Amino acid sequence: MINRYAIGLFAILANCTHTVAPPSPSGVKYTVGDPYQAGGEWFYPREVNDYDATGLATVITDGGPAYTADNESYDPDALAAASPVLQLPCIVTVTNLVNGRSVDVRVNDRGPMQPGRILSVTPRVARLLSFPSGGIVEVEVKLNQSQTMALQSSLGAVPKLTAAPVAGITAQSLAPPGGGAATGGVQQLGPSANGGNLNQTVTLSGQVTQGAPGPGPLWVQVPGFGNERDGFRTLARIPGLPARVVPVYGGDRPLWAVNAGPYHTVADADAALQQMLQVGIPDPEIIVR
Repeated sequence: MINRYAIGLFAILANCTHTVAPPSPSGVKYTVGDPYQAGGEWFYPREVNDYDATGLATVITDGGPAYTADNESYDPDALAAASPVLQLPCIVTVTNLVNGRSVDVRVNDRGPMQPGRILSVTPRVARLLSFPSGGIVEVEVKLNQSQTMALQSSLGAVPKLTAAPVAGITAQSLAPPGGGAATGGVQQLGPSANGGNLNQTVTLSGQVTQGAPGPGPLWVQVPGFGNERDGFRTLARIPGLPARVVPVYGGDRPLWAVNAGPYHTVADADAALQQMLQVGIPDPEIIVR
């Protein structure tokens, strides 16, 4: 049996792709974007002020559009990532749950275009966090509220995020895998389209911090039921899956979710997610718990 702690080391698949291009003359643009469909599932980009999600991340490969969704040129050496739903650009902390390594990156593109994936990262970020080459990794993605608000404001967008106090965290700085300085150079943005200078607001160092590993089994979750009965009606549509209705907490009212699992391989979790999509259940997602 495959050890669940090594899930990220075994699954290989095609990911969001890019071709390097010169900087865009029109500058970086704050964007959210319209809902879109990919891989048989709808995705709904949105502005958020609180985002802390677990799931599966992939590595961006070459060969796709030269510019990101927020009008930056794609750079495989940037501290950057793609999200299917977050406002662009924003700053998040990405943690590889298999080894506990974390780094701050800028989300500036849409992707990965596959259900069950919450992020794709540049090759540089993948190296810093010791992703397996071309593989899939269990991650946590957490929005940095204060830096995202500053970035949004510098682009001329009306600030909509409320910065929250950040608890003190003790972490060890690491050199990137293979040697070299932990900073590896500073990743900054150039002038925005409206004349603001993002260099004054956001600086990403590339410094890696080491926390405790936190891998876990995979679950396929259908979240957001306001009524427990709705959860059980969805459960009845997937009798072949080991699923249950569970309470979830968020906002000011109780919600319910359908959780199928646990699964100890990406292939098994993907199969369960596809079964849900095939019977018309919307918005299933793969989480780590």
